[in-house]
Amino acid sequence: MDIGWFLAISALIFSIGAFGVLTRRSPLVILLCLELMLNAANLALIAFARMHGNMEGQIFALIVMVVAACEVTIGLGLIVAMRRRKLPIDVDEMQELRG
Repeated sequence: MDIGWFLAISALIFSIGAFGVLTRRSPLVILLCLELMLNAANLALIAFARMHGNMEGQIFALIVMVVAACEVTIGLGLIVAMRRRKLPIDVDEMQELRG
């Protein structure tokens, strides 16, 4: 397959994720859309690595996956902490997490 198909799918997935981040108000949906954006970047990195025949793009994709796992862990921890303190979960109503 041509690399253009991989990049087109990557751009489509990234734009869906960006649209979700900009329009949704739920933190869980925003986290899922951020994951979509990171996975689109991974797809593009692996496509370019395959095109050039080297492993650097795949190594960067693994690093992006580690960053995505850390982002989800911290985000879900914040959402659980907000839920326990009975703070509003809506992104527009959040101001700060006082401790």
